[in-house]
Amino acid sequence: MKLFESAEEVDRLAGAAVFGGEDERNGARRKIREGAASLGILPASVLPLYKARGRGEVSGFTAPAINIRILAYDTARAVFRAARALDAGVFLFEIARSEIGYTDQRPDEYAAVVLAAAIRESWTGPVFLQGDHFQTNPKKMREDARREIAAIEALIEEAIPAGFFQIDIDTSTLVDLSQPTLEEQQRANFELCARFTKFIRSREPAGMPISIGGEIGEVGKENSTPEELRAYMDGYLKELVDVPGIAKVSVQTGSSHGGVVGPDGTVQRVSIDFETLRQISRVAREEYGLAGAVQHGASTLPAELFGHFPDHDCAEIHLATEFQNMTLDHPSLPLPLKRAVERWVFDNRASERKPGETESQFLYKARKFAIGPFKDEFWNLPEGTRGAIGASLEKKFRFLFEKLRVGGTRQLVDRYVRPVEVLSAAMPVAASAAYARDDEAGD
Repeated sequence: MKLFESAEEVDRLAGAAVFGGEDERNGARRKIREGAASLGILPASVLPLYKARGRGEVSGFTAPAINIRILAYDTARAVFRAARALDAGVFLFEIARSEIGYTDQRPDEYAAVVLAAAIRESWTGPVFLQGDHFQTNPKKMREDARREIAAIEALIEEAIPAGFFQIDIDTSTLVDLSQPTLEEQQRANFELCARFTKFIRSREPAGMPISIGGEIGEVGKENSTPEELRAYMDGYLKELVDVPGIAKVSVQTGSSHGGVVGPDGTVQRVSIDFETLRQISRVAREEYGLAGAVQHGASTLPAELFGHFPDHDCAEIHLATEFQNMTLDHPSLPLPLKRAVERWVFDNRASERKPGETESQFLYKARKFAIGPFKDEFWNLPEGTRGAIGASLEKKFRFLFEKLRVGGTRQLVDRYVRPVEVLSAAMPVAASAAYARDDEAGD
């Protein structure tokens, strides 16, 4: 913090990085990035650690990947406080392709806010930023596949210079279960994932190999099997030919993004197939050298289930909706703001309400789309309100870190990860502009 006059200066820079005019915004992001680097806070790749897991050298924990949709600065600060308290090192900050659109957070902004939070909480060491669900939209693929592929490539070109050295490619939306063989069912998935893998490898910075993830089963659909993994991986590896491939694979085990919502708007209990996680992680590691299986759609699961993920060799778990819910439903949130969000949803998203869906169900599913339009209002909540929400989030993160057994993993990160300063000073504006219209694909 010596480079900055005060904690308030860091707060001001974080705000300017989000809401300032173009020159002020770019200047704030540059100062945050340079200041973070001088303090030993560097975006890094988790790939060396995941490779070690694939070799069987490390195990026993599940890395939490945290999607921050709302109150990004306060939420990231809460994550770093929890991590410092538990000496955790293996955790990731991520944002999905869809979330970038409806939360109005481009990769360079997201990175700057997370790095500012790290500075504010006196963090040192690697920061793992991940592009989650860089996902193909099936409808857009049918309408104009070249344009959809170009949009994902543009996002990749935007994310890497921002410090996203983890990218999860999700072409599982193209799996065709009507085909007679597993290879044919997975063909479009592994062929396009291989294409994106080559694209990423051709653009990754020297000295910073990117951790890439693939996916074999779309979350919310049929549960995955070891046989599907083999069909996907065998085809994928044939497509690559001497190009380093993925480090992990996302699977479907019975969860869904945001949870299954009942008529009263509450999340219903679901059954997770933990044995699928164990089996696929074993095959992924022993036969293909991957870190293991990745669980999506997990933040709203019952608390008692989280300890089962490390028990069943789950390599990584993605957590998102519950943190959004904790903010939007927090007792300290001003009621006028909450009602304004709800009115906006009904005024602007009512056409998307499904037949038979109750108001509570619709509101639960659709209120995420108000996050971007109300970003300023949430960012500028009274300090006491933000503090109360941040304290609740920190408690939640500590619970999750403990259950997922990432407490004490800082030493593993120090052993395997050697962050280097590779970021360019400027974001690729052309790529950002090319992608700016595409905001609703994905989860």
